[in-house]
Amino acid sequence: MFSFSSLLSLMHPVADILLKPIFLSALSASIHLLLLLVLLLSWVWSKVTLAAEPRGEESGEKERPSNSKTTVFGSVALSGFSLILCLLNFFYWYTSGWSEPESVLIVTLFDLALKTLAWGVVSVSLHKGCLKFSFFFRGWCVLYLFVSCYSFVVDIVVVRGRPGQYLVDDVVSTCAGLFFCYVGYFLMNKGHVQVQENDDSNGIREPLLNGDAKETKGGDSVTPFSNAGIFSILTFSWMGSLIAVGNKKPLDLEDVPQLDPGDSVVGAFPSFREKLEAYCGGANAINSVTTFKLVKALVWSAWKGILFTAFLAFLNTLASYVGPYLIDAFVQYLDGRRQYENQGYVLVSAFFFAKLVECLTQRHWFFRLQQIGIRINGLLVSLIFNKALTLSCQSKQVHTSGEIINFMTVDAKRVGAFCWYMHDLWMVVLQVTLALLILYKNLGLASIAALVTTVVVMLANAPLGSLGEKYQNKLMESKDTRMKATSEILRNMRILKLQGWEMKFLSKITELRKTEQGWLKKYVYTAAITTFVFWGAPTLVSVVTFGTCMLLGIPLESGRILSALATFRILQEPIYNLPDTISMIIQTKVSLDRIVSFLRLDDLQPDVVEKLPWGSSDTAIEVVDGNFSWDLSSPNPTLQNINVKVLHGMRVAVCGTVGSGKSTLLSCVLGEVPKISGTLKVCGTKAYVAQSPWIPSGKIEDNILFGTHMDRERYEKVLEACSLKKDLEILSFGDQTVIGERGINLSGGQKQRIQIARALYQDADIYLFDDPFSAVDAHTGSHLFKECLLGLLSSKTVVYVTHQVEFLPAADLILVMKDGKITQCGKYKDLLNSGTDFMELVGAHKKALSTLDSLDGVTTSNEINTLEHGVKVSDTQGFKEKASKDEQSGKIDEKSEQKGQLIQEEEREKGRVGLSVYWNYITTAYGGALIPFILLAQILFQALQIGSNYWMAWATPISEDVEPPIEGTTLIVVYVGLAIGSAFCVLVRAILLVTVGYKTATILFNKMHFCIFRAPMSFFDSTPSGRVLNRASTDQSAVDTDIPYQIGSFAFSLIQLFGIIAVMSQAAWQVFIVFIPVIAVSIWYQQYYIPSARELSRLVGVCKAPTIQHFAETISGTSTIRSFDQQSRFRETNMKLSDGYSRPVFNISGAMEWLCFRLDMLSAFTFAFSLIFLISIPPGFIDPGLAGLSVTYGLNLNMIQSWVIWNLCNMENKIISVERILQYTRIPSEPPLSLEENQPDPSWPSHGEVDIQDLQVRYAPHLPLVLRGLTCKFRGGLKTGIVGRTGSGKSTLIQTLFRIVEPSSGQVMIDNINISSIGLHDLRSRLSIIPQDPTMFEGTVRSNLDPLEEYTDEQIWEALDKCQLGDEVRKKEGKLDSAVSENGENWSMGQRQLVCLGRVLLKKSKVLILDEATASVDTATDNLIQQTLRQHFSDSTVITIAHRITSVLDSDMVLLLSQGVIEEYDTPSNLLENKSSSFAQLVAEYTMRSNSSFEKSVDH
Repeated sequence: MFSFSSLLSLMHPVADILLKPIFLSALSASIHLLLLLVLLLSWVWSKVTLAAEPRGEESGEKERPSNSKTTVFGSVALSGFSLILCLLNFFYWYTSGWSEPESVLIVTLFDLALKTLAWGVVSVSLHKGCLKFSFFFRGWCVLYLFVSCYSFVVDIVVVRGRPGQYLVDDVVSTCAGLFFCYVGYFLMNKGHVQVQENDDSNGIREPLLNGDAKETKGGDSVTPFSNAGIFSILTFSWMGSLIAVGNKKPLDLEDVPQLDPGDSVVGAFPSFREKLEAYCGGANAINSVTTFKLVKALVWSAWKGILFTAFLAFLNTLASYVGPYLIDAFVQYLDGRRQYENQGYVLVSAFFFAKLVECLTQRHWFFRLQQIGIRINGLLVSLIFNKALTLSCQSKQVHTSGEIINFMTVDAKRVGAFCWYMHDLWMVVLQVTLALLILYKNLGLASIAALVTTVVVMLANAPLGSLGEKYQNKLMESKDTRMKATSEILRNMRILKLQGWEMKFLSKITELRKTEQGWLKKYVYTAAITTFVFWGAPTLVSVVTFGTCMLLGIPLESGRILSALATFRILQEPIYNLPDTISMIIQTKVSLDRIVSFLRLDDLQPDVVEKLPWGSSDTAIEVVDGNFSWDLSSPNPTLQNINVKVLHGMRVAVCGTVGSGKSTLLSCVLGEVPKISGTLKVCGTKAYVAQSPWIPSGKIEDNILFGTHMDRERYEKVLEACSLKKDLEILSFGDQTVIGERGINLSGGQKQRIQIARALYQDADIYLFDDPFSAVDAHTGSHLFKECLLGLLSSKTVVYVTHQVEFLPAADLILVMKDGKITQCGKYKDLLNSGTDFMELVGAHKKALSTLDSLDGVTTSNEINTLEHGVKVSDTQGFKEKASKDEQSGKIDEKSEQKGQLIQEEEREKGRVGLSVYWNYITTAYGGALIPFILLAQILFQALQIGSNYWMAWATPISEDVEPPIEGTTLIVVYVGLAIGSAFCVLVRAILLVTVGYKTATILFNKMHFCIFRAPMSFFDSTPSGRVLNRASTDQSAVDTDIPYQIGSFAFSLIQLFGIIAVMSQAAWQVFIVFIPVIAVSIWYQQYYIPSARELSRLVGVCKAPTIQHFAETISGTSTIRSFDQQSRFRETNMKLSDGYSRPVFNISGAMEWLCFRLDMLSAFTFAFSLIFLISIPPGFIDPGLAGLSVTYGLNLNMIQSWVIWNLCNMENKIISVERILQYTRIPSEPPLSLEENQPDPSWPSHGEVDIQDLQVRYAPHLPLVLRGLTCKFRGGLKTGIVGRTGSGKSTLIQTLFRIVEPSSGQVMIDNINISSIGLHDLRSRLSIIPQDPTMFEGTVRSNLDPLEEYTDEQIWEALDKCQLGDEVRKKEGKLDSAVSENGENWSMGQRQLVCLGRVLLKKSKVLILDEATASVDTATDNLIQQTLRQHFSDSTVITIAHRITSVLDSDMVLLLSQGVIEEYDTPSNLLENKSSSFAQLVAEYTMRSNSSFEKSVDH
């Protein structure tokens, strides 16, 4: 140092002046004065020229946005900083008695005041657009940078002993100079060039961004991470562009770039699958996979990333221990014992370099682990999905669809999340070893005590860990059970509302939740105790270690103690994380085992069907001695001794009673039923139409094309044949209408016809129809049969199951089935003469037709008015997405088209999460009364912690030769006292926190579920169940376990940060000078980052539902998908959806690390500054122990600061779950269930008279009327049949009777009570209905017939006997308690319909409604049902909607609806007498059809 300054003084006497502080201040003041003068002159000049040129104003306005917000913010920050420094200097000199010469003080203060003013003016000029980065301003920025650097060098190297604030001023000025030069010479140059390219743009930067966005939407481009440079990867700058976009507008999915091919499932899955197959021993050998082989394949798919993160973790651990290792040396240095010159600078450099390495490695280690996790999660989801597509029906019975979805959403996710913990086990060993080495260096043998205590604490944590894990598993199991019940209830909500059962089922869910809450309570309180152990552990270890030192007589010096305390704090993490890691390993092992057990399930037998190439045989289907069984362990095969030969081009009909094995026969041809013996050959491609329609959500057009290319001519023919043209005309968007989940916005007939259209469009060789005509009315059924089977498919092989005898004569071969055997086969006429079984079916049909004998000759009218306006809520608005106000004009058409669709995109809030959400959450439990106590406990804990550490630093000597201020016992006793106090505070805080969290979760759950169950049916029609389930599972999970900790963590880390700042400022208050700008910049960064992070989090929520929904739909339609050989297309869709979910997840982790890296760097610089302050203070000026304590805390500064911001961001991301739940607590509710002031008499309705007066109904305010002023009376005790074409308003009328849809005007009176004036439950519980879709719930036969538990077993058996199911149930092992599987899948369609009949027989209402109740049964069973109803409901009002004309012929009255109005209402005989009545024409048409008109049309 000396040689440098003396050399300067020899060079020139002026050098002395150049190095004086007064000269530096004067130089700085003069350049700022120059800037102010030029700005003033330019302002005056602009005013003069503007007055002369009126148009100049416009051009000035145009260029205004050219300066970015960053430069404005920078100049405001610089102005504020100069003002603070000016005030601090003034007070500093005022309190210390103006220690410096007056001239120096005046010039310094004048300089700071000028800086404040100049930068303030610059910020205003930049904001207004008056100041551009002109040649002068750029030049001035260079001069300013030069002067700042010069002052900095002089202050560090030449002038010693100046107050630290000068140094801070120099550093800030240098950074500001660099920043403005960078902006002026790099960014603005780019901007200028771009503006010239974009002459017509308004301003420089904004339009460019828009332009870019239009050219390459993020959705089409690959993430910049793929080809980022080394600097960009190190600093995460590749995330900058997305965060910048998110800062300008709410991010949408198309803004988020695609994944790198290496991370996407589409890119990574094929090689992963090959590897897994290789480990399992060949292609398609995945059935023999073991957990070890799966893990091996997963590790292979990411081995580079795993090795790289291990290296980063190792470096990070080493770097984190440099600080504790050097603290002792640093304290000795501050005490004046210096080992060599510049030791201080070397120590500071070592601290700083270690911090940089620690920050860099940690950021990249975390980011890469998340990247691996995303990839592994995606690979497992695809693996599970592919397996689900190949499962045999028997394997499917092992797991419900809910459980299979859980493998995907819970287990695969958990394995992906394990990547976080991947390196923790070996790192614990490394961390503990390094800690012990440092302790041994400082405290000698006492380190053994530290080791023993650490091990004891870890062991004490183990039972807590295993207990927590046990509760976690139980919690997951009870959650699975609840979710399974919830999804079933949501699927069948319409039935529950019609029966008035929804509150009973809500109480069922509440009961299941109570069990779950029991486990949740145990789990969270165990977690609270674990938290207590975590925070108490370092204190316990340090008490034991220091106590041992006292006993062994090892001298305690403050430097060593501080080093030990810093080491304990680092040791805290491995101690705490070990049980967590072990439990995570166990959970992951459990999840992997569950996935493997699923992957090992049996697939469909590949050899059931022998597939022959097209043209190689005359036979299309041949079965020889076939025995097939759904359950191979059962002694009785489902189908026995099947022998069938079907030639190409034949039409084969299959008939038989309910449960005789008709559908199973078709499933055999598809290869779905396991084969016991025999051969089955199929020649050609197949198309299949299932009995219950499977319609995946999407456009109608996509459903019909089903993955094939559009051939417009064929498409139109198919629509015509399936009479879908009229339906599509009525739907607002035609074939572009989006179908809801399970085709919810279509009528039963429309779903069935779309399914038939899908099969016809495929142009297959063999068509298999499983009774598709029962779901449509008589006219449509005959049209379909004529146009499809006899028209388009006249040259194809067709096998059709039917209950309608009238379709049999057209068949070339009829198979009659009974009890799983083909009892007869042959042509119609041959069978009529031969056997009993067939005669039974035909006889039943003839009997039904006997009423119509008089009408044989009536001809059919060709005038058929089909559909009504907007049947079945085709375009109910539902819950509309709030359109963003700033819709760009280009998107309006597209948006408005979306609007009318029933299924809207999921509603997602935009912008900041409102403070009301936080306030709602915090005050839900106990009105927020416990919150102040939680905060108080944390503040006390922090104060006692700092107090105990300060006590140790103050009360121990700096070195052996200094006398300790107090005795050793006092030292330890006080320390132990403070430690116990702080531990108690942690315990109180942890317990109060979980109490509040648990209570809040319970309240929110009950509120949301009550609102969902009380929501009107329109809500369920327009909301896919995936969205509701997502809230009930994922979001509720977050509220149960994550959010309380997240909000708590944020508050606690903030209090910790204030504690650290307080300690550091005690040692050197000047640190504030750096702290204030650093915190300002941190907050600015956080505010800049949060809009993007928030929207990305919301996108994750929105992208998750389609994956789950697609998965659920695929599982329910596997047989259809396999029959069309479409597995590969569904696999691809699943991969794309999986990648769509991973995109925002990947970018969230990138954005998080982008922010954390910047905050870490800021903290590292702050820490370095505080160290430079401490070494530049003369020895003895500050207590070395206190300075050392501030360094001990400072080591944690970057971690705590980034933890605060991380917690804040995480809290904002997680609180979205609360926001989503609160959304569903505001669903508009149905009218009240019962009204006390208007309760009907218990015996109501006693007559059952239904009086409809001028009834008008529409499904939504903006939609046309569906029922247009109906007036009629159904007399009590009479049978009324309602008929009409598909979509004439029949089902709507029934829904209005149950108030599923409220009347727009008019009223419905039942026994002189207006149904709109009583409660919904009072109304629905007094009416009975057999609905169109027969529904059974998982449970027992008893719970299905009597969910409200109102009847005795005798009554239930009696009802079963009446509905012909008594014998069937007696055969089963459990009798009334025999199991019913999900959706009643172990019962045939007809049997399910009979169960619905049983429910009605139990209820014995005065008003009974049959909504196409016998659609799924054969004519004989239908006659039986009619007979039962006549017998038991002779004095009830029975209203029947029927597709079979015979069902309504014996009614007392017939109501014929057409397009929402009554066309005819009279007795059947009167209507039939009038040959021109529409009813007579319908009957004639049916009779013609039944008199085998199809037989004749075969010849055409």
